[in-house]
Amino acid sequence: MVATLVHDLLIILAAGLVAGIICKRIGLSMLVGYLLAGAVIGHGGLGLVAEGGSEIEHLAKAGVLLLLFAIGIEFSLEELVKLGRHMFVGGSIQMLLVAVPVGLACMIFMSWQVSLLIAAAIALSSTVLVYRALTEWGATTSPHGRRAIGILLFQDAALVPLIMLVPLLTGQDVGDAAASDATGHGKMAYVELALYSTLFVAAVPILRSVCSRWVTPFLSKLRSVELVILFSLIVLVGCCLGAEAAGLPAALGAFAAGLVLNGNRLTAQIDAVILPYRESFGAVFFVSLGTMIDVRVLLASPLVMCSAMVGVLLLKTAAATIALRMTKLPWRVAFGAGMGLAQMGELSFVLLSEGLHAELISEDAYNRMLLVAMVTLILTPQLLKSGLGLTRRHADDDTRPKDGKRALGPPPKEAIVVGLGPMGRQAASQLETAGVDVCLIDLSSVNLQTHAQQGFRTISGDASDEEVLDRADATEVRLAVICVPDDQVALQIVKTLRRLNDRCIIIVRCRYQSTKQALRKSGAHTVISEEAEASSAMLRLLQSMDTTS
Repeated sequence: MVATLVHDLLIILAAGLVAGIICKRIGLSMLVGYLLAGAVIGHGGLGLVAEGGSEIEHLAKAGVLLLLFAIGIEFSLEELVKLGRHMFVGGSIQMLLVAVPVGLACMIFMSWQVSLLIAAAIALSSTVLVYRALTEWGATTSPHGRRAIGILLFQDAALVPLIMLVPLLTGQDVGDAAASDATGHGKMAYVELALYSTLFVAAVPILRSVCSRWVTPFLSKLRSVELVILFSLIVLVGCCLGAEAAGLPAALGAFAAGLVLNGNRLTAQIDAVILPYRESFGAVFFVSLGTMIDVRVLLASPLVMCSAMVGVLLLKTAAATIALRMTKLPWRVAFGAGMGLAQMGELSFVLLSEGLHAELISEDAYNRMLLVAMVTLILTPQLLKSGLGLTRRHADDDTRPKDGKRALGPPPKEAIVVGLGPMGRQAASQLETAGVDVCLIDLSSVNLQTHAQQGFRTISGDASDEEVLDRADATEVRLAVICVPDDQVALQIVKTLRRLNDRCIIIVRCRYQSTKQALRKSGAHTVISEEAEASSAMLRLLQSMDTTS
């Protein structure tokens, strides 16, 4: 068993590494690469991993929990309260607009019980994939990004009653029917679930207050990273176990754990500690999802399967667009964000799996739905990229007057700051204080975490890559401040930025005086050398010592 786990894990990680390298070279989303790599090594492809391996499935689930934990840290209870109306209005409208037509269409070919299960599964979208894609494009803090995530969180919460619906569709009560008849507790299952769910939700702000007032100051005084890690893991595992004890999915417990640890002085440190594990387990999760793809199902009935895939994408895009419009987003922005919610989600697999185990749907129907879900997941990053392009063009149109003349005042993204070391943070703070709309770029998402929570638009990636600069709307900015530690990297960033925008004022902080000339030739307006500054400071110090002596 251990040998099989190690073998499969090595294959999955190697496939993820190769896929990630290829995607970086050709400019494709790494999430798509992970899914396609899984399809190649899965039992529908080369068959390099064991079929039905529960150990890898557990690792993949751990990746989901860590990703949802990160989402919880990113959000705060105050933001969720503000999103409350948008979550319930947008989430309920989106699910109904998908489930009702799908259910009615399926009832032509199958029973109403199976139709209801399939409709509910199709109505769910992928919180993990959309959040990761929004993070790549720096859109998690935008109004449409927040509303889209709110709808996804509503769907996650809706999974609880949907799972409890499966026994009823098979003609059973909740839980074991025989035991329910004997004890008389079966009819109270929903009342108990409602009670436990309410207690669980009420416990989150209480635990958050306890952590902020007493636990966090205590751990801060001890100055021990190891204790912070242990405490974070205890909260994460404890919330997951508490959620399962209350009859809720462990995924909601992981999200609640993030909310508990949000908004205190240790939040950034916790996110930095969890980040390597989150990314590693996340790669395992997406590659493992890809292993479920079986192309033979598509080849068996290509016309039906292609029609189903196109139908799901169109219906879910339309439903999400209407739902987001109901949250007071403009139509174009709602459509752009709605394109990113067109996929089926990882929780769809959970619901379909429950139906398969309860013998509500056949294995053939399960495999067909699985393939539809996987194809929509693969297309999601590109759909979201196109949709976010529409939202950016809408922002540009809003700032352009009707007569075609340029509007007074700053453009939507007036400045970018690359590199969030001490100098970069100072530049961002000063620009923000001056009322400039700043977009921050850094290789490390950890460095960006605190600024994202403060409302800055942040993008994680290599600024010498044109695609990364495009996400930051570099073609429109008036000012760019580059504060990276490597002069050669700074030189590449300046060259790339100058190709995209010949009107931008570029200020560069470099380390060595010898690089200044090359940076100026590449297009930098102002170059500040640390070496020259240090020499000047040293000379001033020596002169002051001579004067005093």
